[in-house]
Amino acid sequence: MRIAITGGTGFVGRHLAERLGPGRAVPVSRSTGVSITDVDALTVAFEGCDAVAHCAGINREIGDQTFQRVHVEGTRAVVEAARRAGVTRIVMVSFLRARPDCGSGYHESKWAAEELVRHSGIEHTILKSGMIYGPGDHMVDHVTKAVRTLPVFATVGYRERTARPVPVDDAVDVLIAALEGRIPDPTVAVMGADEVTLGEAIRRIARVAGRRPAFIPVPTWTIRVLAQLTEWTMVVPLVAKAQARMLAEGVSEPAPYAPEPPADIRPSRSFSDERIRAALPAGGFGLDDLRLVRWLRGRRSARS
Repeated sequence: MRIAITGGTGFVGRHLAERLGPGRAVPVSRSTGVSITDVDALTVAFEGCDAVAHCAGINREIGDQTFQRVHVEGTRAVVEAARRAGVTRIVMVSFLRARPDCGSGYHESKWAAEELVRHSGIEHTILKSGMIYGPGDHMVDHVTKAVRTLPVFATVGYRERTARPVPVDDAVDVLIAALEGRIPDPTVAVMGADEVTLGEAIRRIARVAGRRPAFIPVPTWTIRVLAQLTEWTMVVPLVAKAQARMLAEGVSEPAPYAPEPPADIRPSRSFSDERIRAALPAGGFGLDDLRLVRWLRGRRSARS
């Protein structure tokens, strides 16, 4: 079975490609020279593939990489290219609470992408995934770097919300089961085995990282301000506006409702110290994480 993977160099796509191996995986992304909206290039990439794992997505908008372009227009192009290439199955990685008319461009565009897949006429599975973590993620990675860099950490209402973190190995297991047609429902909610408050998740990550920052509760709206500031100033923001919305809602229940995968397929690994430790990045945040510093260094390099 040969699988084309959009977003094949991203977090989930990369782990899926590593699991499948070079003989079965065909990573497709901007870094491999294929635009997510280029139907012709996607068609060529999909030729000879049995299924497409549609993992491409963004959590913030930069320039022409908007939610509309990547999630909606990109998915439309993926569906058309799959049809032209004779691909018989699409598995899409979406978000647990993606839904229409909720005031979030991320959530709404992910829902619109789901609807394109649902009405494609191609056999499909939509995985409404919760908070996925592992080496190279945006959860353990960012919390660890933050607590290693800053003496305080704002809880921003985390204690009232919960999450069911999904180890990336479990997420890949579910993806492969869907690609092989072993999940009967066309849409399923992918959530981890353990439900924890977001405050507890952050404290656990900090402890495993060997830090004990002061946790300061602040009003919920401050996370939205922080998200906007870090989107403006950081190459990869500490928290993006879409993530701020996720944290404000919690990430433990699908919206709208979707069933979980069959019991023998759904995630079962715990949110343990061992798995957190395996996902810890090196170091903390530094000057290279600031967009202005990167821009200035780029200008100097261009002049030399």
